[in-house]
Parts: sequence; C-alpha cells; structure tokens
Amino acid sequence: MKTYKIVVSYDGTDYYGWQIQPDKVTISHMLEKQFKAVFKKNIKIIGASRTDSGVHALGQVAKFETDINIKPEILIKAWNNLLPSNILIRSIELVNSEFHPRAKVKQKTYYYNFTTQKAIPLISNYVYSLKSYRHSIDFDKLKVALNIFVGTHDFRSFCTGYEQESTIRTIDSISLVYLKRYKIYQIQVKGKSFLRYMIRRIVGACLEIANSKKRNINELKVALKKPNPEQNLFTAPANGLILRKIIYF
Repeated sequence: MKTYKIVVSYDGTDYYGWQIQPDKVTISHMLEKQFKAVFKKNIKIIGASRTDSGVHALGQVAKFETDINIKPEILIKAWNNLLPSNILIRSIELVNSEFHPRAKVKQKTYYYNFTTQKAIPLISNYVYSLKSYRHSIDFDKLKVALNIFVGTHDFRSFCTGYEQESTIRTIDSISLVYLKRYKIYQIQVKGKSFLRYMIRRIVGACLEIANSKKRNINELKVALKKPNPEQNLFTAPANGLILRKIIYF
C-alpha cells in the first residue's frame, strides 16, 4: 500500500462539512466517491481539520492509502477531472506510511471574512455581511476584544459543549486586516488546534461587543475565566470561515 498526502481547496457552501455523514453530501465523501469512479478502488480519506457545514478551505490537508501503482501527476489530473468545480485537489505527493494529517501540526491558519456592507457577488459566498452594523462597529474595540483570546486559555465557553477532551487551546495570534480591493475585513487566526465552533464563537462574540455601547470587553474576560459551554454567545455564520493553510514540524 502507498500513502499519499493531498492538499485540497473547496467551496463548502453546498456541503455538510468535511466529515462523512450518513445520507449527507460531504467533502470527503465526494473525494472518495469520485476516486472510486475513476480508479475502481475504495479509499478512506483522513483530514487534518473537520470543517463544519458551509465552511471553506484553501489548504485542507488529508491522506489516503491505495495499492494503485500510478504517478501522482497522473493521479491528480484524472481525479480532478471528475470532481465537481467546487472541489480542487491542489497537490498530491507520496509520503511515509506513518504520516498522519493531525499529527505534528505546527500551526493552522484560519481566515474569517466580514463586511459592513453588501459583499460584491464574486466573493459573497465567503463573506459574512453585517449590513445592520454598518455605522456602529468600533474597530478599535474589536481589535482589543480579539486580542483577549491570544495565548493559552480554557475555551469551553467558546465551543459546542460536546467536547469530551480538554478544551484548553493556544492561539498564537489574531490580527484584523482590511482588504481594500474587496472592501472586506479579514480576521486572521493562527494556532495549533481549535475546538468545534471555537473561531466562529470568538468572532461572533467580539463583533457583538464591538457593535454595542452597552456591552463591554469584560464580558469576554469573564467567559474565559468561568468556562461554560452554555454561554449566550453569538456564533458567526459558517460562510465567512476559511481554512487557509496547515504547516507541519
């Protein structure tokens, strides 16, 4: 058996996330289905990040094993030809059989895009449009709010509440940039690993705080100090979130 590492880009709009689910169309299901259609072999795709329904990726990393003796450059061309236009395998390479996409991760980078006006059609699937916030976002307050989450914290207040593992995570950096060309704001989050909904809950909570004169940043500090998954925190929509890249040691 040969082990392959693949890097995949996808528009998650029409999919129920990455992970295979019964009776649902997911990214990994589509990859496996079209591989079998081309090569008449079953494979099992294992991904680095289980992105949720509606979330996108530019650099998702995954692996699979097969006994097919075929060059990667031929493999990628044939496979991509049968995949729908909203999924693209960017690269395929042979790797050691011990490689696992969730092991030895050094850092993941996620982008969250939002705008305070109607997004241009070219990118509207990948941007959360806060039209009602147009005149009231305090961007200085937003930057301060986001910075609270940098470092190592217990993020139980900022996940789904179903996690059985430790909810302590480390965020290496969070930055806010304005992409003038597209007239959107982009929150760039970097860290080794994230909990389900973690980034969307952080972004949602910070945007709500930055949009209100009655609410203050201390609410976020309290939520971190008193972990509780039942916190009444806004979860930012999935369409603004993009898995940008994953780097390994």
